[in-house]
Amino acid sequence: EVQLVESGGDLAQAGGSLRLSCAASGFTSDDYAIGWFRQAPGKEREGFSCISSKDGSTYYADSVKGRFTISSDNAKNTAYLQMNSLKPEDTAVYYCALDENVYCTGSFVLHGNAYLEIWGQGTLVTVSS
Repeated sequence: EVQLVESGGDLAQAGGSLRLSCAASGFTSDDYAIGWFRQAPGKEREGFSCISSKDGSTYYADSVKGRFTISSDNAKNTAYLQMNSLKPEDTAVYYCALDENVYCTGSFVLHGNAYLEIWGQGTLVTVSS
């Protein structure tokens, strides 16, 4: 059974930085995409970034482009999200999700909520002003 565990959520001040991790276990494929999603209070969960294990290709939504950086360590089956220049509107529960035998694309991020089946439990990021 594939499992994802997020960590690194914390309280940060506006302008500060946090680094989230998403550790995957229970699968042997080296071909997958991991995406980051978030759900702010009172809002629907939205995707904003992903990375492909095969070629490291990435995608960022405009809301985080230039501030967040996704990376991965395939040997550890772990994806990371470096979040800089944090804003209060980044406050949310952050989730990672995985799909095998696919590449990271805008569709993966923008529509993944509707079909992705492997999710972590989430980690809370709170940004104070």
